[in-house]
Amino acid sequence: MVRRTFGFALFAAQLGEMPPEAKPLRGFRGAGVLELIENYDRNTYRAVYTVRFATKIYVLHVFQKKSKRGIATPRHEINMIRERLKTAERLYAGNVKEV
Repeated sequence: MVRRTFGFALFAAQLGEMPPEAKPLRGFRGAGVLELIENYDRNTYRAVYTVRFATKIYVLHVFQKKSKRGIATPRHEINMIRERLKTAERLYAGNVKEV
């Protein structure tokens, strides 16, 4: 169920649409980094992707949120997203081969 929801939302983003369940991820200056949230079987799953680039969408991170202390994204997850965004920027600029 979660994969299907995220898959449809990411496909819509590839087509240039804004999925209704997407929202900007706080702390990333504007709407270039978006977050999808899905609850399933009493667990919360998140997918973070970027639309900062004209011709590509990069999925930066997908994870199950395990913290029970509120809805904030854990710091180590944010740090991982920041590092992957930097890699996506280098990939898009052609400075690194795609993996």
